[in-house]
Amino acid sequence: MIFKRPHRATIAPAFWYTGIIALALSVTIMGYFLIKRLLLTPPVDAHIDTSDKLVNEGDQIQLNVLNGCGVPGAAGTIMDFLRARGFDVVEIANYVNFDVERSFVIDRVGDTVSLAKVAYALGIHDSLSRRAIDSSLYLRCSVVLGHDFRSLKAYE
Repeated sequence: MIFKRPHRATIAPAFWYTGIIALALSVTIMGYFLIKRLLLTPPVDAHIDTSDKLVNEGDQIQLNVLNGCGVPGAAGTIMDFLRARGFDVVEIANYVNFDVERSFVIDRVGDTVSLAKVAYALGIHDSLSRRAIDSSLYLRCSVVLGHDFRSLKAYE
């Protein structure tokens, strides 16, 4: 039996079809993540929408991050994450105790819009926000990190 070498024309189309399919698949995957990033989870604006006696419209949202889980460095990671997104994190400190189970956000001046922006940026559900007005802090809100801090967007 004589072995015949396959003709080049029969090998080349299969190779090209595989390449085209791989390229189409990669473009589809990149398109999905682009649409998800731009439409489904748009970046949050870290500026204040309304003006009041303390700040002017367009100023950055000022907040502090409080460590309520006891893990060293957790508040620093969240601070870096928020600062990279335009928020003005003025302080990191420890919360009154380290037994906080779920992270939450505290409204300090009655600005629910700024509170919602911070919660959205971190991936904290709206139901986990509290109100404790204290205008002497000169903060819009406070973030308290709980033991679930690794589930926040900063750790994705």
